[in-house]
Amino acid sequence: MRPRACVITGASTGIGEACALRLDRAGWRVFAGVRRDEDAATLRAKLSARSQPVIVDVADGASIGRAAETVAGMVGGEGLDGLVNNAGIAVAGPLEFLPLAEFRQQLEVNVTGPLAVTQALLPLIRLARGRVVFMGSIAGRLAMPMLGPYSASKHALEAMADALRVELQPWGMHVSLVEPGSIATPIWKKGNEAAAQAAARFPPRADELYRVLSAAMRKAAADAARRGAPPDTVAVVVEHALTAASPRTRYLVGADAKLRARIGALVPDRLRDRLFTRALGLPARGSRERAVR
Repeated sequence: MRPRACVITGASTGIGEACALRLDRAGWRVFAGVRRDEDAATLRAKLSARSQPVIVDVADGASIGRAAETVAGMVGGEGLDGLVNNAGIAVAGPLEFLPLAEFRQQLEVNVTGPLAVTQALLPLIRLARGRVVFMGSIAGRLAMPMLGPYSASKHALEAMADALRVELQPWGMHVSLVEPGSIATPIWKKGNEAAAQAAARFPPRADELYRVLSAAMRKAAADAARRGAPPDTVAVVVEHALTAASPRTRYLVGADAKLRARIGALVPDRLRDRLFTRALGLPARGSRERAVR
């Protein structure tokens, strides 16, 4: 029997790399998407001869097209058994001052990119009656301050996964959404670095208004990265979504993700805001306004 074949985007580090290595060990033929030749060389050394890295930038239509042609040439009429849309970035900062170009980039990479990759590969997925997995986040259900762009992109993935799941069900193709909580991956370090660079372009008023909140969120992100579950925790769930006889439509990964989901479902918005404010050590609602008066 031929090995099952899967494309995974954003496979150079973190969750994507963990998914690629786990599926490769399980006998899959993995096409691991990376953006740089050096990342491809590093990953190639970790994969079996059955699998291979593929250069693809999900924000570049031409790159997606070339990757789709490469994969099609390798799998032929047998098609693809799975697609894991994992590539993503985290843009952070106060929405009041966030450069719109950065917001557009967040949506381009995290929302438009996965759709473009899915469109390019669906003919191959249909041949094998394969499955699609979107890498969402608990932030897509419960947004956090200073992570509005990232949360917006993951909330959009929720809607896209729901719509695509219904659209593809007549052909027996399943769509799952994975919603991790805190996972120890480089995305948060990269997000913090990008936020620091962006802050340098903000007007002085932004620092005056949001200094306390920015510092609190940077500390929270560092703590999350330090205490986060290993990426393979998510890879286990992705493997289930691709292989289970009855895959779930949604997978919450991590105790914090499950707790935040309960808070989002059961706690009123205003109370939830107060809980976040207290957890981050921020001033109470209206306190600054009263101080000015």
